[in-house]
Amino acid sequence: MSRIKRWINMHKKEFNADGSLKNEARQEMLSVGMSNEAIDDYASRLKARYDEWKHLDETDPEPWPIYTAYDFFTEQEKREFSPDGSLKPEYLEYAQKMGFSEGALEQLEWRKKMEVDHYNKVSAKHAEQGINFGEERMKERIEDSKTYVQRRQQMEQDLRNFEDVDSLPFDKDTAY
Repeated sequence: MSRIKRWINMHKKEFNADGSLKNEARQEMLSVGMSNEAIDDYASRLKARYDEWKHLDETDPEPWPIYTAYDFFTEQEKREFSPDGSLKPEYLEYAQKMGFSEGALEQLEWRKKMEVDHYNKVSAKHAEQGINFGEERMKERIEDSKTYVQRRQQMEQDLRNFEDVDSLPFDKDTAY
């Protein structure tokens, strides 16, 4: 999302979408004792920042990687579901052969579609505010995976040091 959208979102109470100070904001500032000069200085500093961010958006736009809900499906979910949350025909056939009822499969599909819809709504709402929701989630996922690896390494060290099994972050028999 653009820097300008973020700027507008941050300052929407006081500034118009073109970076100019709203008259109501000026009146409010005057009512609390600010001088016209101080208000003009404040407005011009923020307008300069607005112009700078607008220029950067035009000349050096920020990358905006697109992530869908499907990017956050587990490998198992990717085998079972399409990107829209519907069950894949081959999985549906398999599940029916395994004895899953039609109602259970419909419920499973409905839940996944609701999850995808929720992701899309949250992502769109964040985009209006200049936040890339998918990118933020992906960064969190990457950080979590790094943390997991670090905890596993620490656990391996603790096992070599004969630490009490109850103090380990994972069950030593399932962590590998």
